[in-house]
Amino acid sequence: MDPLDRPVKLSGAVMTHPDRLAEARQIAEVDPLGRIKVVVDPEPAGRPTALRVAPLSWACVEPDATHHLVLQDDVALAEGFFDHVEKVAAAAGNEAVAFYAGWDSRNGGVARLAALTGAPWAYTLQEHVPCYALLLPAELARGYAQFQQEDEPGWPYDVVVQRYLNARGVPVRFCTPSLVQHMDMPSLAGNAYHGLRQATLYSDRVVEPATYESVRFPVVPFYRYGLARCAIRDGGEWEYVETERHLRRTGLLDACLAGLATAEPAPRLSERIRRDVWVTAFAIGAVTADAPEPDAAVAAAAMQTLGPGGLCEDYPAGELLDLAHPIRDLALAALGAGRRAGRPAADRAPVAVTGGEGRFAGQLARLLGDQDHLVGRVAGGPAGPDLAGAAYVVHLGDPSAGPELLDEVLAAAAAARVERLVYAGSAAVYRGSGDRVVTEQDVTAPPQDGVARSWWQEEQRCREWGERTGTAVQVLRLADPVGPHAARGSAPVQFVHLAWTRHPQSIRPGRVHQVLDYRDLADVIGTVLAAPVSAPVLNVASATYTEEELADLVAEVSRRTPWEVDPQGAVERWSMATGLVEGELRWSPTASVFEGMRDLSQWYACDIHGGEDIK
Repeated sequence: MDPLDRPVKLSGAVMTHPDRLAEARQIAEVDPLGRIKVVVDPEPAGRPTALRVAPLSWACVEPDATHHLVLQDDVALAEGFFDHVEKVAAAAGNEAVAFYAGWDSRNGGVARLAALTGAPWAYTLQEHVPCYALLLPAELARGYAQFQQEDEPGWPYDVVVQRYLNARGVPVRFCTPSLVQHMDMPSLAGNAYHGLRQATLYSDRVVEPATYESVRFPVVPFYRYGLARCAIRDGGEWEYVETERHLRRTGLLDACLAGLATAEPAPRLSERIRRDVWVTAFAIGAVTADAPEPDAAVAAAAMQTLGPGGLCEDYPAGELLDLAHPIRDLALAALGAGRRAGRPAADRAPVAVTGGEGRFAGQLARLLGDQDHLVGRVAGGPAGPDLAGAAYVVHLGDPSAGPELLDEVLAAAAAARVERLVYAGSAAVYRGSGDRVVTEQDVTAPPQDGVARSWWQEEQRCREWGERTGTAVQVLRLADPVGPHAARGSAPVQFVHLAWTRHPQSIRPGRVHQVLDYRDLADVIGTVLAAPVSAPVLNVASATYTEEELADLVAEVSRRTPWEVDPQGAVERWSMATGLVEGELRWSPTASVFEGMRDLSQWYACDIHGGEDIK
């Protein structure tokens, strides 16, 4: 898209606190036309938050402005920045434009791909919007204050902006390299725990882009929180998985790990860092293999910030920058290996996933497909489940959906003559069990509790169907899933919601919570399907927590909010025994529940706000 022949009238603001007034004025003075106002927090003695000054900063649009730019007070601007902003405003139409992509974000991964493929513009992933320097069309800017006033309180400022733009159907693009750099200043908003935060790539002067067209990458490897992760676009949705899982799906993991085994040693790096950096950079190389060979200096700059972006919460700035060089060298070697790798494929047995929430079912199907003996797919649609060709069916139970769905699944499974049905039920079948540890044999008749009885009845219908058709049926009674797309009513999701929106958590002492990591769920189902039919019912959980322990874990992966002890809250203290699945199948949980809870937290913070199909 080329700049349009229409006039652009720019206005803008620097949002600040009295403690940063001098810095804000310096930023505003960079604009030679004096269009940038300094907007000061109206309640500087209050709890630090950008949400007080943001509405004022977006509302001060000049009456004749076509676009409005809001800057934060801890940034440096590239030479020629304001002239360039006018050209971008003319070219970007009604889109939002960010001039920064941080090395510690998912969008930092997008920026690396953009740099390595020569794309000056890219669309953001669904994530909090980078707000250090954000440009909006004037009318959109004028509408922000009312949206924030009416929105659910407590969300961070950059998430509120994400929610606003998604609600308006506005895509966000950003430039590569970034034309704004985040300065290393003490955080006034309580974000110091994020560590040193800077741009993935930064240029201190504007170079006019060859095009204003913006791209979107279907696969984005990134390194964050010391973990190698991958964003994968599936239709209008994004899935976030371990990068090794993605490489296994594409047949490249063996080549990746073989390359790591022969790579030059990096004695300053732990084995965990060395492996995750290599896997990330190898995947970046594989994703960009069809693009021309990147400029050596650009590739080095892109890999230079890979380590700092992934480790900034774990190391102080000095140590972080010392690690950047050995990580860069390792990453450049992995990048080349990934670009040279082939793409083998493998044949596996089909398993169909039915029921449940669509995105959770799709996620489970893909995770099942990561196992050597299975290929997963979601079977469903307006005409009912299509199970043709399926060897196995995994049905995600949901009594609230009514009996029709399960009837359709069982009828289709009978018509397809599937070999086995796994009914993924719930630990809620044990509700009303009191203060004890329950086993699979403790529910042999309809429970008194209404919710428990509805789950037991679905189990019974599956067992009776299996007896009539001669099909093997196994029931898994599952703890609360932890991970993306977990049920909104579950305790982990409720805790995460309260943490992100700064609402106090009401703690009931003595209550017990069992959780099941979403990767462990796929692993146990795969283990069940790989083994001869054993016990007809199995309890499955990854970990058991008191309510206080669960709230503390949520606080660690999101943010800490007050607790209020509810002494009147009557609680049950039952928990499931899981020895049977461990004894019968030699299965035990292996996924990190901490990582699964962080995945849940990040999904809830970044991905539930709509907008997945924007642009």
